[in-house]
Amino acid sequence: MRFSNNFLDELRDRIPISEVIGRHVTWDRKKTNAPRGDFWACCPFHGEKSPSFHCEDKKGRYYCFGCGEKGDHFKFLTSYEGLSFVEAVTRLADQAGVTLPAPDPESARREQKRATLEDVMEMATCYFEQQLQQAPGAKARAYLRDRGLSGKTISTFRLGFAHDSRNALKEYLSQQGVDKGLIEACGLVVHGPDIAVSYDRFRDRIMFPIPSSREKTIAFGGRAMDPSAPAKYLNSNETELFHKSNVLFNYARARRSIKNDDIPLIAVEGYMDVIALHQAGIENAVAPLGTALTENQLRLLWRVSNQPVLCFDGDGAGQRAADRAIDLALPMLAPGKSVRFAVLPEGKDPDDLVKEEGRSGFDEVIKNARGLVEMVWSREADRGVYDTPEAKADLEKRFRQIISVIQDESIKHHYQQDIRDRLRGFFSSKNVNRGGGQGGGNRSFNNGNSQKRYQNGRNGGAGSMQASDRLRRSGLVSGRSDLPLSRESALVFTIISHPHMLIDDFDILMELELENKELQRLWQIMQEACASGNRLTRDEMVLYLTQRDMEPVIERLEKQMRQLRLWQVMADAAPEDARDGFMQAFSLNQRTRSLKWQKNELERDIAIATEEGDENSVPGLIAALHQVQEEVIRLESQEAIIDGFGVLSGRGKKQS
Repeated sequence: MRFSNNFLDELRDRIPISEVIGRHVTWDRKKTNAPRGDFWACCPFHGEKSPSFHCEDKKGRYYCFGCGEKGDHFKFLTSYEGLSFVEAVTRLADQAGVTLPAPDPESARREQKRATLEDVMEMATCYFEQQLQQAPGAKARAYLRDRGLSGKTISTFRLGFAHDSRNALKEYLSQQGVDKGLIEACGLVVHGPDIAVSYDRFRDRIMFPIPSSREKTIAFGGRAMDPSAPAKYLNSNETELFHKSNVLFNYARARRSIKNDDIPLIAVEGYMDVIALHQAGIENAVAPLGTALTENQLRLLWRVSNQPVLCFDGDGAGQRAADRAIDLALPMLAPGKSVRFAVLPEGKDPDDLVKEEGRSGFDEVIKNARGLVEMVWSREADRGVYDTPEAKADLEKRFRQIISVIQDESIKHHYQQDIRDRLRGFFSSKNVNRGGGQGGGNRSFNNGNSQKRYQNGRNGGAGSMQASDRLRRSGLVSGRSDLPLSRESALVFTIISHPHMLIDDFDILMELELENKELQRLWQIMQEACASGNRLTRDEMVLYLTQRDMEPVIERLEKQMRQLRLWQVMADAAPEDARDGFMQAFSLNQRTRSLKWQKNELERDIAIATEEGDENSVPGLIAALHQVQEEVIRLESQEAIIDGFGVLSGRGKKQS
């Protein structure tokens, strides 16, 4: 039935949305401002401990900042209470004392047909339940007992049996006065122009009713009793009620079981997995219907859980399913919305695991679920040996292609950064020479004079390579104890002064890594300011940061830059000077961070080798450590950003 927009608007205007939702939630007293029509509560769609669900009477809308659920009066009633749209409109019209408009004949017929189809499916569900408990269902009951299912579990999931007959269900429904066309429309029989007489779709199968989000039976899954049956599991065909890619088995029941953010929604592979977990006390599991997870099913998972866990069997098929899920999820990622992966022991499914180890065994698997980025990394990095420049380049290329499908730019940036960090360590570890200088690799160094040169450098001897006095005065090599690292400060302040670089040099700047926590936070907010792709002026950037309580940080940075006389980072420096200075300092910063990482790794390797008594490896590792330390000293001698840079070139203006 169709309703005019004017009629729907009238209902929204007559009834505050807080009145509709307030029947199901408790408004938070601290955050709610009832006189202004501003209400907050813990979200009724997903469990949480602090209120992030917001509704405004003035706008007639609600939105959850935790799970993203949103809508109006009618959407709330259809999503939360499971009403159809017509039922929701009818309820609100009764509540508002408004007469429903005369129905559109075609819409009324469609609604009536859908309701009638649901009635027929309910009749079929009851029939299958009865058959399971009668003589024809003896074999099926024995099978379910062997699978360890209790009578309560069988009743909860309304399991049934379709005995081996071509027309038992069809005849039963016909005797109840159900029209042949309705039986066909429900997908309960096989029919068509080439089939003279329709026949029951499900025969000699244990029947699993598939409920909608409103817990109305909309389809069936049947498990064959005959081992030689062509299809072990058979689902209903697509009907007006049932669209397989939009449905998750046990979704409504699992959603109700989740009371807080600590409980994830778990997606397993099949009906029996869900049912076995439920019987073991794990009620928050759902399953796709015999196919790979779809986009719509993933969206359903995210409506309940920000990080649902996808649980796959530990065999080849499970690995392939995990790979497909990885490729499905990556383009759909959104801030706060991801997936985790739990892989069962090889040869085990959830049913096997809970039988052998109880709930604790399965809980441990879920606890150790891996994040999506970890799954992407292991899938690609474990494929081969990367001991040549060409192989390393190929691995990097594959990662770039995989990450490129992520639509959200912020998430894409963080994935790129994470993979870069992993690659750096991965390639470095592959080249460590643990054989005391034998076998090549970029850590197999000549140990002849390196230790002596390093000691001379430390002691300030003639062979030392010290940073220039000007660079040390500027603070760009070593940070002062009372301020963030000066080089990092200069990099960030340059972008504040010249925010167009965030757009012009986006790909490069996204690789910037900072150690100081305060600067990390400032840098994150700066990226948010330009997330829309707009080129901001310096004043617009400062205003954006000030509105987010960053003004004290900016003032300290500016004071620091003036004390260090780093004029090229200021707003009135020529853009060319600012960019040149930034790029030199950026390169130095990234290289220094990489060397620090290598230094820490080598020191760890030396400690391990010493503890294990591996005397042959220690000299080579020490030589490698000395060369890394010498490289750090050499970099410190370079004037990346120095006093007056740009002034000498005539493109900048020295400030007083």
